[in-house]
Amino acid sequence: MIQVDRLTKSYGPVTAVHDVSFNVEKGQIVGFLGPNGAGKSTTMKILACFMAASGGSARVAGFDVFSQSLEVRRRIGYLPENSPLYADLPVAAYLDFVAEAKGVSRGARRSKVADVMDRCFITDMQHRLIGKLSKGYRQRVGLAQALLGDPEVLILDEPTIGLDPRQIAEIRALIKSLGGQHTVILSTHILPEVSMVCDGIIIINRGRVVAKGTQAELVEQVFPAARVEVEVAGPGEAIASSLKTLPGVTSVDAIGVEAAGARDGASRFVVESPRGRDVRGELVRLVAGRGWELLELHQVGLSLEEVFIRVVAGEEHAPQILETVVEEAQ
Repeated sequence: MIQVDRLTKSYGPVTAVHDVSFNVEKGQIVGFLGPNGAGKSTTMKILACFMAASGGSARVAGFDVFSQSLEVRRRIGYLPENSPLYADLPVAAYLDFVAEAKGVSRGARRSKVADVMDRCFITDMQHRLIGKLSKGYRQRVGLAQALLGDPEVLILDEPTIGLDPRQIAEIRALIKSLGGQHTVILSTHILPEVSMVCDGIIIINRGRVVAKGTQAELVEQVFPAARVEVEVAGPGEAIASSLKTLPGVTSVDAIGVEAAGARDGASRFVVESPRGRDVRGELVRLVAGRGWELLELHQVGLSLEEVFIRVVAGEEHAPQILETVVEEAQ
């Protein structure tokens, strides 16, 4: 549904987007992540036919964004980071105008506008001037206009910016419900949002794609080790030394007592082993065999935030991933 190949955008000597390549399949919801200035909004503007690229190609719904931009625009809904709304219009009148501009027939306009207002939770604001709305409500009006016309593809740049926690949960549920019917690419700084909503993830940094895949795939790429957290009552140094002797254990790191909430006379450790090598059974037998008391044992899940920070910071595996992605694009 979205095919991007070696997309490049330069502003004089500055290259904002460099050889960006990725695909989004029909019905997928894909999160587009990156630090400020990474090139996310620029890429999304190019896909929305709002801005021309300096090189490369991009197709949306089978149409070229450069030579067939009108066909692309007929098939997308676009919510820019700062949605340009008409402040002097009431919400319903503005959405009716947008529906007309998108080619929604006169007979269907009222029902279509009512539907998107209901889905974006702004029906009770339909007679209010947009300029009098809070930032959160204006953002929801912007999302409503993107949904008008039932577009095949939705391009959403920071769709939940300015919303309170309850509103974020509502819009998050709405976006998740769009999967399958619509293809969605969204950027956000709220990483748990991506974990809850998105089927796939693309991370961009300094204008380049540095990682892509599902969250599970990215965790496996960036963190090849599995981690177990254990709390044991007994002599800390002796416990650490014994844990290091277990087959498959690659590292044992002590966790501060206060930070980890360890009980008096107990020590906490994070034990790493190769992914796929479960050392918990051997760990339990070792502790019992030494006569120590095992107080807690659980696997440590890895969050998208940890993956994001590791990749963007360029630690350990980020250069490896970047090299692989660049090779695949060539």
